[in-house]
Amino acid sequence: MSNSRRIVITGATRGLGLAMTRRLIAAGHLVCGCGTSNQHVARLASGFPQEHRFDTVDVSSAGDVEKWSSEVLRNWGTPDLLINNAAIINENAPLWKISASEFDRLFAVNVSGTANTIRGFLPEMLKTGRGVIVNFSSGWGRSVAADVAPYCATKWAIEGLTQALAAELPSTMAAVPLNPGIINTEMLQSCFSNGASSFPSPEEWATRAVPFILSLNQTHNGQPVSVPER
Repeated sequence: MSNSRRIVITGATRGLGLAMTRRLIAAGHLVCGCGTSNQHVARLASGFPQEHRFDTVDVSSAGDVEKWSSEVLRNWGTPDLLINNAAIINENAPLWKISASEFDRLFAVNVSGTANTIRGFLPEMLKTGRGVIVNFSSGWGRSVAADVAPYCATKWAIEGLTQALAAELPSTMAAVPLNPGIINTEMLQSCFSNGASSFPSPEEWATRAVPFILSLNQTHNGQPVSVPER
């Protein structure tokens, strides 16, 4: 396809990442994704042609991401679109009952993981003078709820990080914090249990989300946006 884009997406093996990966490939785009499970990565890779690339990567490890991004840039190409989707959530509990290790792990994946991936890919994107970075935020990156304070904190951090990054980019590029909305994922199920089933599945969500994400460009730089509900 003449309008095919090279797209890197983290957290591509489950939930929203998997739904986006399938939809993007079906639309004719080239996708390079990562996940933390060798088994899930292998299963994903087996379902698509070899021009797509999938790797096992811990985005919280700067070394892992540096190695991965170097290999991708050398052997696969520079992305036109970088989607930082990988994230985890804490077990529901008041802040003072959440261990320091769990708190630190959320920031390592959700915030440092995003920064690591940007650090790995953005310098080459800057050389082309074009490209869009979409960092997944949350409704809880613009509001709060009890028992998910660490997760809220990471997503508020993503909002600030992305808007600051946007101020550093040339006018031909964009960094956008995206609230995906409320979707029936494993993450939501951990918070709402049976109540999650009343929300759209990742596949249903992706039919709206992917065209919207693909429409983001330099005019959206630094603007907090949300996937339309309809």
